[in-house]
Amino acid sequence: MRKSRNQIIVFCLMLLFLAAGAGCGIGQKQEDKGSAYATALEALEAVAGAYTQEDQFAMYGGDQEHAVMDAPGSFDISKTEELEATLGLPADLADQLEDAASMVHMMNGNVFTGAAYRLKDNADKNAFAQAVQSALLKKQWLCGQPDILAVLEADGTYVITAYGEAGVMETFRSYAQSVFQDVKVLTEAPIV
Repeated sequence: MRKSRNQIIVFCLMLLFLAAGAGCGIGQKQEDKGSAYATALEALEAVAGAYTQEDQFAMYGGDQEHAVMDAPGSFDISKTEELEATLGLPADLADQLEDAASMVHMMNGNVFTGAAYRLKDNADKNAFAQAVQSALLKKQWLCGQPDILAVLEADGTYVITAYGEAGVMETFRSYAQSVFQDVKVLTEAPIV
């Protein structure tokens, strides 16, 4: 009787350890999963959806062929010239992209232009951010000039580029930080 009681206790302890180990494994899998957003469009929609009515602005999203009004839109990454003209992304960086989406101020892109990119696994996010910054700082601006540019990493999955008026940029960053689990500034600079 004593031997079977000890076996039951050992068996129960083994079950407890297995359950605890399984719980740790599940937590690890969720942590490794990355962003809660499956696409760049979903990521930008979450940010835009977090805006209060007071902070919202008239926007459009996406490339010309598939533009949407008053919301972010998916951007065809094969349209390299349009990526560069509309979002300030150097054409030679397009081959590093898997997915893209944009949200741009309806009246003037210099007030705010934002884009989310999912990069290919072998792409260097910091080099990507520096190349975007370099291109935007060299750009000849029409209809006014943005105040600031920023390139952010969101949830370790997306690279978000944004430029615009300082107050609008601060609002965008605040909402991005509220939506994503982890936001890191890869680069930020005034546009002079």
